[in-house]
Amino acid sequence: MSAAAGLVLTARRAAAAGMLRVAELFGPTFQGEGPSAGQRASFVRLGMCNLDCSWCDTPYTWDSGRFDLDAELRWMNAARVWQETAATGAGLLVITGGEPLIQQAALVPLISAAGRAGWRAEIETNGTIAPAAGLSRPFVRFNVSVKLGGSGVALARRVRPPVIEALASLDSVTWKFVVAGEQDLEEIAGLQDRFGLAPVWVMPQATAAGQVLEGLRGLAGTALARGWNLAPRLHILLWGDERGR
Repeated sequence: MSAAAGLVLTARRAAAAGMLRVAELFGPTFQGEGPSAGQRASFVRLGMCNLDCSWCDTPYTWDSGRFDLDAELRWMNAARVWQETAATGAGLLVITGGEPLIQQAALVPLISAAGRAGWRAEIETNGTIAPAAGLSRPFVRFNVSVKLGGSGVALARRVRPPVIEALASLDSVTWKFVVAGEQDLEEIAGLQDRFGLAPVWVMPQATAAGQVLEGLRGLAGTALARGWNLAPRLHILLWGDERGR
């Protein structure tokens, strides 16, 4: 077993005991992407990922080759995570990563606590792990970002048809694609046709405000022609690549 696979396995086992491997808790801030862009939100960013996208903007959550994960990540139980999140008063909980569904066993109590408090929740996932039944609630939306060829990840690792079909069957799901080049646009269209994905949001791969604006302008015509929505990446426009924003 590789070191990366061992870290993922450890996180899964800990999640079964109610512990989460956490990179960052931050908020209130704004959701920067998708249909909730501009809304007040509090983020729970988890560690560990089962993919290794070449353009990943949060490698400190999973890349043990470049980062000291013991320094970057901490163990917290779900109750403590909710306690700190609830104190922000944001009203929208966004669980991101890394790949959050690696640790989904411990997300069920976190989501439940948010629901009892009247919060809405969004889970951002790469679409390679099917969600547990306990995560599918009326107040929960899945923001699914299936990775495309521009990510540099092999097709068999990043596109899992049974998982995509399971996610597509949920009541509240958004498909959110990061576009790194022209070749990604045809792949999005192919995935949409194959799996009946809707609604579709596209956004440029970028870590600076100027890149975001240039990318949005480049995507606008195609998005309009294909009936897709355009995601602004508001947090990058406001704060660049600053962590915890």
